[in-house]
Amino acid sequence: MQRIMFLNVPIDIVHPEELPEVVDNLLMSRNEQGVVSSGKGKNIVLLSLWDLLRARRNGLFRSYVLEASLVIPISRSIVSGVKFLTGKVPARYMPFNFVVSLLTLIERREGSLFLLGGVNPVLKKTERNLHITFPHVTIVGRYAGHIRKRDEPFVIEAIRKASPSLLLAGKGIRGKELWLARNNTRLNSGFRLWCSDLFDVFAEKRRRPSDAVFDKGLESIGFCFRNPLKFFRIFSYFRYKFLLLFYRLSKRS
Repeated sequence: MQRIMFLNVPIDIVHPEELPEVVDNLLMSRNEQGVVSSGKGKNIVLLSLWDLLRARRNGLFRSYVLEASLVIPISRSIVSGVKFLTGKVPARYMPFNFVVSLLTLIERREGSLFLLGGVNPVLKKTERNLHITFPHVTIVGRYAGHIRKRDEPFVIEAIRKASPSLLLAGKGIRGKELWLARNNTRLNSGFRLWCSDLFDVFAEKRRRPSDAVFDKGLESIGFCFRNPLKFFRIFSYFRYKFLLLFYRLSKRS
């Protein structure tokens, strides 16, 4: 695994054939005394272009990305931008495919999973489908999103005691991935990953983009039609292009 800084945001270059070794090394990471590490967990960030721009200006989200164990680009614009500035070509993953690969690797170790977020019917169907697809992954707990403030300490304690290999979080959590950032030291030391629509896809309530659409970088068009306000992201895209040109010229000078 190679980590580079791109527009002052970390990006990990992990090609598919390297992913099993990277995950194994992180699962078995040890401290200086040779003891399996505990405390802070291993956050995995699936980084979109909009996340990259947010990480440049939002303090808490920036810390969350900087401290993550893996920062995986999911945007074609990030890959082309990295190539434009550095000549390197990081591997780009579709979120659904990445999570399936991660669960496959965890299953090899007969690891465990905790589901957090979504609504109960979707969460139950997600659990059922995951149990069928990954029978050797033990689902040690689940809790729907929209957690009441008074219940939050009990949910955190349940996750900590269950000590899952992977905490898979989806929409419905107050603060989204920032919830993971705020509670980083209060959870267990396994992997944590947040992905907004993942439970809907696993529960067959929403279709994921086809591989052909994703490879062309057109998946965001569907998101825009579901939420027309996202069409205004075109201005952020132009800002991103300006940043690339600015950094390229600065590097030459």
